[in-house]
Amino acid sequence: MKKIFNLRFLLLVTLVAFMTSCQKEEEEFIDNTDPDTITADSVLTNLLRSASQNEGSGDDIIDGSSCLSLVYPVEVIANGQTVILESEADIAIVQAIFDQFPNDQDTLEIVFPIIVSLEDFTQITVSSQSELDDLIAACDDTVTNDFACVDFVYPITCFVYNSNNEQTGIITVNSDEEWFLYLLNLDNDTYISIDFPISVIVNGETIQVNSNQELLTTIQQADCSNNNTTIEDFETLVTSGNWYVTYFFDDYDETSDFADYEFTFASDGSAQATNTSGSTPGTWDYYTDSGEEKFDLNFGTTDPLDELEEDWIILEATQDIIRLKDVSGDGSVDYLTFERTPYTGGGGGSTNSLIEDLTTDTWFVNLLNDDGDDETCDYVEYEFTFNSNGTVQAVSPSNTKDGFWAVNSSSSGLDLVLNFSITGEDDPFDDLNDDWDVTSHSNELIELIDISGGNGGTDYLNFGRNPYTGCSGGGGGSQALNDILLNGPWYVATYLDDGNDETNDYNGYNVTFTEGGSVTATNGSNTINGTWAITGSSDLDLVLDFGTQIPFDEFNDDWDVLNYNDTTITLQDVSGGGGGTDTLIFEKL
Repeated sequence: MKKIFNLRFLLLVTLVAFMTSCQKEEEEFIDNTDPDTITADSVLTNLLRSASQNEGSGDDIIDGSSCLSLVYPVEVIANGQTVILESEADIAIVQAIFDQFPNDQDTLEIVFPIIVSLEDFTQITVSSQSELDDLIAACDDTVTNDFACVDFVYPITCFVYNSNNEQTGIITVNSDEEWFLYLLNLDNDTYISIDFPISVIVNGETIQVNSNQELLTTIQQADCSNNNTTIEDFETLVTSGNWYVTYFFDDYDETSDFADYEFTFASDGSAQATNTSGSTPGTWDYYTDSGEEKFDLNFGTTDPLDELEEDWIILEATQDIIRLKDVSGDGSVDYLTFERTPYTGGGGGSTNSLIEDLTTDTWFVNLLNDDGDDETCDYVEYEFTFNSNGTVQAVSPSNTKDGFWAVNSSSSGLDLVLNFSITGEDDPFDDLNDDWDVTSHSNELIELIDISGGNGGTDYLNFGRNPYTGCSGGGGGSQALNDILLNGPWYVATYLDDGNDETNDYNGYNVTFTEGGSVTATNGSNTINGTWAITGSSDLDLVLDFGTQIPFDEFNDDWDVLNYNDTTITLQDVSGGGGGTDTLIFEKL
């Protein structure tokens, strides 16, 4: 009887203990997930740390190291052009500046102080380039970033256990920073079980994983190489759909030669160029040479397709556009662009005529108005030569400035891109470095305008065939100006009213100055009469008065004569009140 009692008692104690344990477990959390756990030293844990650490390679073109990342905004000066980076996406602007010219030496200057973030998301303020260099040199890469292309969809929930396999809690992480720091500081005696399923993003593709093994395999198989375009990627891109040449530049713009061609590229390396006359077979190849991705084309000797036979350097490749360039042996650069829609001629006029004007003889800066400030005299000693290979040189008696230029055509018109090497913060050639809209051009005058994207300020740049002579107060005596004015007629080439371009108000008017101080402006249907006079002997003024006759009443003032020659007269007026600056330029018909 005693044995039976003891057995019954033992069973009762065991049952009570089991029920108590289940009740306690239910009060903490009912864990229905995969019981597999990971520890601080697990292979999967190390991969998760690599994938969740602060990724620093995306901005290497700026800071030069994958050990850290920039905290935006950051201001940089790329090839003399100031760029405000608001996010990592804006780094493409810097890359475009670097890609713009093939033979220049790309330079980048960071405007300090900046804030950088280390691999563990610690933020540090850096005050100079030397401090940044020291920080990079001290980087020890505690956690490798081999799996930077792997991201996670948050939140992620984990069950936490101790070494006795007892659940001690539950944690939820909501960002890479929280996930990385938790994993980095995981105790050796702590075990965690991820609450599956979770979503993982690999190179932009979202994948659902349901176990530790699936997660391990997904990360290990991720291709996180630094190449932006793999052979498979480019082949898929170029062989899908049809392509059209929308820009071809070989010393001159020859895009129109390919206007009726449709291009297709097959995965076996063959190509077809088809127009109304038939189809021309060709070949293509993609390869990497000395770190440069290249697209090789060959359509035989058929004109004009033979012009495309080059091993083109790939500047950009997306679903909608492929931009290419080729540097010839003489240093000249050809450009080729494919897009998904046919070339329609654009709206920018003839790039060839502008190129012809630029590369014929030499030029001088006759006007640089920087948002209302006349800075023409900064360039008065320089003679500009635009070479057909895309280089430009400005030479003065004491200095030589080298740069690059390009002419582009867009829906808004012709653009002249200038890029000069810059020395120091106050180099005046920094003001020339821009993408200028061409308002007019001829063999004698090239007029450019640039409207800033930020504050909306407007800059004006004119190149003429004769040196600017207005820096010494009029460039000569009143009699010389008098004789030039009488040798008209003239037209209003530029009128800036406090920075606002109102030149169009005077289109079609011929202006004639006559002896005795009379001036007449006529457009055939309307005639406006006024008076003129020259005052001063060295600092000359041209006094104009057209009464109340619109629009020439805007010219009623005593204009400072900045510069004049046989073909161009440049005038300026600075208001005494608000300090606004007006610019008036007459050119000879």
